[in-house]
Parts: sequence; C-alpha cells; structure tokens
Amino acid sequence: MPESPSTEASSSSLPIVSDADLEKLLNREASALNRELEVDRILKAFKLNPYEILDIDESASAEAIKKKYRQLSLFIHPDKTSHARAPDAFDLLKKAESELSETARREELDAVIKEARIQLLKSLSLPSSVKDDDPRLKTVKPPFKTQLRAKAKEMLIEEEVRRRKAIKLNLANEGLEAKKKEDEIEARKRKADNDKVWEENREQRVGSWRDFQGNKKKKQKTKVTLLG
Repeated sequence: MPESPSTEASSSSLPIVSDADLEKLLNREASALNRELEVDRILKAFKLNPYEILDIDESASAEAIKKKYRQLSLFIHPDKTSHARAPDAFDLLKKAESELSETARREELDAVIKEARIQLLKSLSLPSSVKDDDPRLKTVKPPFKTQLRAKAKEMLIEEEVRRRKAIKLNLANEGLEAKKKEDEIEARKRKADNDKVWEENREQRVGSWRDFQGNKKKKQKTKVTLLG
C-alpha cells in the first residue's frame, strides 16, 4: 500500500543528523544541564562556609582556590546558562573567593573548622592527631568529611549568632553613649540660655537692689528723726 501524502511530507521534513552532529547536540544539552545543576548546588551550599560554596578542600592553596573560582565562575556565568538564579550563584562564588583571599578571614574560618574537627574526632574516640588519610576514618559512617562539614556548620552558626549579638550590644552601647552626649549638649545649652537670661535681667536686678537700698536708708532716717 502506498504511503499517504501526509506521511511522506512528514518524513521528508525531518532533518538528517549525522552521528557527529547528534553527539555535539547531546553534549551541549548535557553541558547545559550540568551548568544548571552546579548553579543549584551553589545556591544550596551553606552560605557561611566559602569552602563549601567553592566545593574545595580546606587545605587548598591560595592558587588552587583562585583556579577553582575561575573554573566555576566561567562554568555558571549568567551568559553561559539560562538558569534564572545564575546571577545569584555567581555573586556567591565571588563572595566566597573574596573571603578566602583575606588572610584574617580565612584564618578565623580555619580556626573554627579546626576546632570542629577536634571535637568530631573526640566524639569518635580518636586522637586529634589523626590525619585525613587514616584508615580508621575510611570506615566512619556517614563519611568523615560529611560529618566534619555538618559539625563545622553547627559551630559557624554559633559563631555567627555570637557575632550578631556583639554587634547588637555594640550598637546599644553606642546608642547609650550617643544619648549621654545629647544630654550633655542639651544641659550645656540650657545653662547657656539661663546665663543669657541672667545677663539680660542684670540691669533690672541692679535697679531693684538700688531701690531696696534707697528705701532702707529712708526708713533709717525716719527712725532717727522720731527719736530726736
């Protein structure tokens, strides 16, 4: 039976794609998917831990951190993916790299992570001198790195809460200090106003005093006359 015209038209309209072109197309789609997955990973990462955002080990060198940042920023750049929140993920990457580039900030972060590691090893009844490649850590469930990230997250949150409380307390103290200064300024202003009024009424006070003295002398003179 001959094929219907519609079937023939449909078949002839389908483009013929070579195996090489098909492979490129699939790779492109896979790459686009991977970019979106990476954006999602960054957005879900713990915001107080830049190592987690960059998905890099805490022992990484400064050069390795910069290299990883360049790779990820190019991979999920808003111009390279249609993900609606790619700009947010890109900003998080920049902030994470910036934090780890600041020596003081990285030392502060590393100190918290180091303490988290010590506490975690203690809870596992292991000495703090245990290295990451120690066979005893390979049998830990969940994986030691996963537990360390969780412990570090817990301690970083505690640290952030303390930091915010300190800022709030400082602002309160600054407010009290500012109020004290305002009160002092207001007191000086009132004193200046009172001094001005006192000066302005000086002539009136002097006149009243003179009248009082004059009346006093008249009374004394009247008394002397009566006695005579």
